[in-house]
Amino acid sequence: MGSARALDRLCQEHIAYLWILGGVTVNYHTLADFRVSQGEFLDQLLSQSVASLMAEGLVRLERTAQDGLRVRASAGAKSFRGRGKLEACLHEAEAQVERLRAELEADPGASSRRQRAARERGRRDRAARVRRALKQMEVLEEQRRKSTRKVSSRKPPRASTTDPDARIMKMADGGFRPAYNVQMDVETATRLIVGVRLSNAGTDQGQMAPMIEQEQRRYGEVAEEHLVDGGFATHGDIQEVAEKGVVVYAPLPEARPVTKTPHGPPEPLPPEVIAWRERMQTEQAKAIYKQRASTVEWVNAMLCNRGLRQFAVRGLEKVRAVVLWFSLLHNLLIGHKLRQATAVA
Repeated sequence: MGSARALDRLCQEHIAYLWILGGVTVNYHTLADFRVSQGEFLDQLLSQSVASLMAEGLVRLERTAQDGLRVRASAGAKSFRGRGKLEACLHEAEAQVERLRAELEADPGASSRRQRAARERGRRDRAARVRRALKQMEVLEEQRRKSTRKVSSRKPPRASTTDPDARIMKMADGGFRPAYNVQMDVETATRLIVGVRLSNAGTDQGQMAPMIEQEQRRYGEVAEEHLVDGGFATHGDIQEVAEKGVVVYAPLPEARPVTKTPHGPPEPLPPEVIAWRERMQTEQAKAIYKQRASTVEWVNAMLCNRGLRQFAVRGLEKVRAVVLWFSLLHNLLIGHKLRQATAVA
């Protein structure tokens, strides 16, 4: 159940929810705030829940698989605007706030005052979102300046006035929509989620090393082997992860025709990349890599089936809290099955 208002209605009408409440009342605003304001606690709970299973001998952090899932953001494509329109929106929003504030101070009617106060809060929230969008515009412009790609044919950067943290990404169906990049790290033997990372980058490049660092931070150790798809497997990422003692399994890229350039011979490959290329040519490595589809991709499919298709909240921190709720639910079910199997055995 992802809607706080729907939960509020159930808490007033459904006998099961009334029993859970035990006579205590709750409203949708309290539910909505609680869902997104406990990010750090939920993150700690994810680490503690996995660590407890490891302490019981039910989970061993030997082999993990990582995958990125693009999840639709709570923003429309038309909410993305360039710098000029964002500055105009900010000027308009600030002017409306000042006008409503003046009307509020001059209005003697209590009911009308409350309504105008609510409108003023809405205008202030919009102005704050536009300011955040302008901040994100600075980030996007800096990334554009550092990019090595040709910029002549590229559109100028744009940010959303609805959810400034969201980015236009290519989705699984081939379309482009505002979304977040949800990175999942799954232990392959049990399909337990051991790491979660949120990003607004539309690519998986550079996402592997931070996930391995997260494993070290959470559990004091890293998996011996890590499975990723070709989108993660840049030479820099492979080298950085291999230096931490992790063996990477990722498909080799398709061979490209070699063309002569005036820049001289290519630089020699790092030894970690050479080892990866040699390893992935063996039948054993190919068999190990096949586990990725039945583990982390299976987990992502289950999360989608449980409702992780579009976020109803905005901003990286709130989105991260929602993903952690989904991850904890998944791990609760997996942990229950693991303990049941141990009890039967």
